[in-house]
Amino acid sequence: MTAIPDTEALPETATNARRVALIVAIAFFMQLLDSTIISTSLPQMGASFGVPAVAMSIGITAYMLTMAVFVPLSGWLADRFGARNIFLLAIILFTLASLACGFSQNLTQFVAARVVQGLGSALMTPVGRILVLRNASKSELLNATALITWPALFAPVVGPVLGGFITTYLSWHWNFFINIPLGVIGLALVARFIPGGREADPKPLDWPGFFLTSAGLACVLYGLERIAHPEDGVLPTVLLIAAGIVIGWLAVRHLRRAPHPLLDLSSFKVLTFAISTLAAGTIFRVAINATPFLLPLLFQVAFGLSPVDAGMMILAYFVGKLGMKMVTTPTLRRFGFRSVLVINGLIASASIMACAAISPQTPQALVIVLMLIAGLSRSMQFTALNTLAFADIDAAQRSSAATLSSMLQQVAMLFGVAVAAVILNLSQIARDRPALDLVDFRIAFLAIGAIGLVAALRFLALPPGAGAEVSGHAPGN
Repeated sequence: MTAIPDTEALPETATNARRVALIVAIAFFMQLLDSTIISTSLPQMGASFGVPAVAMSIGITAYMLTMAVFVPLSGWLADRFGARNIFLLAIILFTLASLACGFSQNLTQFVAARVVQGLGSALMTPVGRILVLRNASKSELLNATALITWPALFAPVVGPVLGGFITTYLSWHWNFFINIPLGVIGLALVARFIPGGREADPKPLDWPGFFLTSAGLACVLYGLERIAHPEDGVLPTVLLIAAGIVIGWLAVRHLRRAPHPLLDLSSFKVLTFAISTLAAGTIFRVAINATPFLLPLLFQVAFGLSPVDAGMMILAYFVGKLGMKMVTTPTLRRFGFRSVLVINGLIASASIMACAAISPQTPQALVIVLMLIAGLSRSMQFTALNTLAFADIDAAQRSSAATLSSMLQQVAMLFGVAVAAVILNLSQIARDRPALDLVDFRIAFLAIGAIGLVAALRFLALPPGAGAEVSGHAPGN
């Protein structure tokens, strides 16, 4: 299919590709900052609404489920109405919903605002990726992907610290109001610098595919989220995940047979996309996403550190992630995707397993060095995976591929937390102890690291020249 420009498209230059990626990154930063900043203010919000702090989790759940429902629709909307238009709509919805969250007077109003915020977020991530893919040539894709990856590395660093400061010295309302200037800036930049376009022959909406895909994804994600809260009951969790798997199977069956499927599954026939998203990539993301969940618990529960001291330890982990951005591109150009994903994957997995060896008696300098190594290797692996996923995707597959990638990353994120929580709980039950101990965390880190090792070795299935057109690597050199 060809694109019909809404405005005169800018030339496909490296400068334009970087500019589009940077603008998309600003929107992603607003979205991810909101996700990390809210956790620090839940007790104060609960007190303001007159409900227990634990009841505030419904705001997070409503946001997550709304995202799950509407993410599958984002690619079709981008093709039908233009990726830039939908991206503008996503920013508007997210910004206005942030304003509504800040002005909420009770829990009902807050949940309603979070639903709208979740809709904006569902459209923002996959459509932002589509914009980057459409405005970057293959030789520019690596640098563009690195730019839109930095919000995921930077927001977790500043979010909790900024949220704690705002909640303490201003009020929880400003944790949402901070999105307003970011949203306005993002809107102005998108309208001014990102060219518009829509598909010449958009497909009709596949309603059965939409309902099946959304319902299956929502059930799986909600079930995985509940695993981290075993006090809510095991049976509903199992039923949700089982229902999600069955509905997901029906969705795949429908998408493979429908004349105009909501999502084009042919992307999975592309080896680089399949391995970096569905197979080894998802498994590795499970291991990587479990680590930020385990580390704060390790330092506070097993080491007995205060939240502030634990935060300083974790800061080294995220600083390491930021530091790797400067060397990722030349490393991939020198060694290629296959070698980097295997070797760096082994290093990342080993650093996770090494967390099982530290204790309160371990010198702080060694712990910080370990956090830096873990953060550095995680950053390189994420950038390599996110870039390789689209290295061989053609224009007709971009919308569906970006949507599928976003869906699988959501599953991997929650599955990582769920697996870590299950391992901790099973270890505690096996030891018949009333509380978690250091040994439970050691078992969890070893198990999660082992999952990463298996995934890293799976990248050997890639050919030596995989993604060479994107990385600039010459196989055999």
